This record gives sequence, C-alpha cells and structure tokens, in this order.
Amino acid sequence: MKKIAILGSTGSIGTQTLEIVRKEPDLQVVAMAAGANTELMEKQVREFRPRLVAMWTEEAAKDLRVRLGDFPVQVAYGMDGLVDVAACEESDVLVTAIVGMIGIRPTIAAIEQGKTIALANKETLVTAGHIIMPLAAKMGVQILPVDSEHSAIFQSMHGENKERVNKILLTASGGPFRGKTREQLASMTVEDALKHPNWSMGKKVTIDSASLVNKGLEVMEAKWLFDVDLDRIQVVVHPQSIIHSAVEYVDGGIMAQLGVPDMKLPIQYALFYPDRRPMDTGRVDFFRLKQLTFEEPDTDTFRGLELAYRAARRGGSLPTVFNAANEKAVALFLQKKITFLQIPELIESSMEAHKVIDNPTLEQVLEAEAAAYEYIKQKFGE
Repeated sequence: MKKIAILGSTGSIGTQTLEIVRKEPDLQVVAMAAGANTELMEKQVREFRPRLVAMWTEEAAKDLRVRLGDFPVQVAYGMDGLVDVAACEESDVLVTAIVGMIGIRPTIAAIEQGKTIALANKETLVTAGHIIMPLAAKMGVQILPVDSEHSAIFQSMHGENKERVNKILLTASGGPFRGKTREQLASMTVEDALKHPNWSMGKKVTIDSASLVNKGLEVMEAKWLFDVDLDRIQVVVHPQSIIHSAVEYVDGGIMAQLGVPDMKLPIQYALFYPDRRPMDTGRVDFFRLKQLTFEEPDTDTFRGLELAYRAARRGGSLPTVFNAANEKAVALFLQKKITFLQIPELIESSMEAHKVIDNPTLEQVLEAEAAAYEYIKQKFGE
C-alpha cells in the first residue's frame, strides 16, 4: 500500500490524482489540502477518508469542520496546515498540485521528512530551485515531475547516460492564440484565452499557456530538474500535443514520449515509478492522426517566453519577480482589468524595477515576491 498526501486536492491535477486513486486499490490518501472549495473537499474527505486535511483560510477550515462534524478527521488551515499535510508521518509520496509559491515551504518540509515528491507545482523550482534541488540531493529524495512535458523528458532519459544529453526539446501546443498577430491579440478576451485546443487545465495555467509564460516557467523548471544549461533547452511548438517532449543525445539520436493529451498518464507514472500500470485512456492512432507538425515559437508576438529566458539567464531573485508579476497580471486579466497584451508588459516593468539578489535565501525569495506584488498594487491599486 502506497500512502499519498495531496496539496491542491480540489484543483485540476488534484482531482485527476484522485481519479487514479479510485481505480488503484494499493493507493491510499492519508492527507489533503485545498484552497477554499469546502463543498468539494467535504465530498473528497467522505470518499477517501484521510486523517488530516487543511484549507488555506481559517474561515474555510471552520466551514469544513461544521460540514464534517460527524466525521473523524483533523482540519487545519493556513501555511501551518499545508506544512502538516506535506510532512504527514504516514505518507510516502507528496503530490504538490497547489498553484503558486505557497507550495515552497510545504515541499521543503516534505523533503526534510524524506517524502518522494510528485511535482506539479512549477513555482517551487522556478523561484527556489537553488534551494530545493540541493536539499533533495542531501536527503536522498526523488523529485518526480508531473507536468506532461517534464514527465516526458524524465521518461526519455530513463536508462540513459545523462552526461550524453545534447539538448532538451520542450514541446508547446502554442495555446489558443497560436498564429495570431499582436494586433489580433490586442482584442482577445478572457473567454478567448480560456479556450485551450488540447488540454483541460485550471484558468491560471490556461492563460499562461495562451501567453507562452507557462512554457517559460517550464524552461526554468527543466533547468533545475535535469541540470541543463538554458542554451540546451529548445522550445518547439507542436500543435497536436502528441509528442510531449523529447531529448536529443550527443550521437543525434532523439528519445521522445508520445501519447494522447491526458494528464492522468504523467500523474500515474509519478505515483508508481518505476512501474507502469494499465490505464483506461485514449490511444494514439497514427493512421487517423496522419501527421505531426512543428514550428518555432513566435517570441516577438508572445513575449512571455522571451522574458522567461531573460529572467532565467540573470537568475537570482529575478525568476521570482517574473513569476509573481505574472500571477498578479493574470489575476487582473481574469478580472478584465487589463488586456491580454498588458500581461507581458507588466512582467517586464516589474523585472526592470527589481534589484536582483544573486543567491537569495527562502526569506529573500518571499520578500521579492511581496515586493513584486506591491509594485503592481501601486500601479493598479490592486
């Protein structure tokens, strides 16, 4: 029996993780955390019977306690609650499916307790990779990627000599706005941006995909996960999303992982690694597919990717500012207070206003995040 804890159980990755648990009798959920969706959390607790759950706010935790008054479960809240779930003594694996930098401290706590990390929280490595990866190595903890692209890279490296990697080919669907001009992007609405052609994701990640910021975050994450230079990470737009990413070796050979767009595949792979389990999911039919196409990313139109490379090359605290500014910009866009093209503009101005700290501590990372939030608040009153 493998026991798991989940941060973000009510979100897209969290609910798909629970779909896998339903079908696998040797998986057991022992702890869960979520934001504010107490109605769904109540249903999850009653079904999966964890001993510990946490909500982000005290108000949500109080509501959940009332809902579960007849049920034997401990309900915590806030950062302390997230850390308690992450470090739960009974768990073997932590699925970090929570969105944002609030995932950093719980991930550190889980690593310090020797838990295997099934990582779906990009921000943890984007902003604190210089802290997380050395700690994981010190504690002998495996970090197994759950992102479709990073899982594909991980699988393509399995059994290979990592010293012989020449280049990582990080694929991107191009999002709902692929092929559009800046003039066309100026009039794109929130509803337009949320119509992803291939993947079903949360709103924030879907907007990030439309701006290519998501791919920029994945570039930074890949740098830390696979210990490769930025110059050896090439983004390739692949509209069909069948090749989830690939690795080119020094002899010119390329290993790739292919499959239908379904996040349950990389989730399940991380939960059972190095084993593979049957999945009742779609299969690639090459005769119906007929062709796979590839394009260079348009970084002049979609500046989020170029800004991500700029932040990653400078390093230090600048990736934190990139990430934090994007979080606030996306929130403003979803509230229809800024246009789609203002997202990269806001990221760039935040980066330019920041004085970079070269090797930030965790406290300095969090301070850089807060400073970026304050900068945007002063500009927009938000």
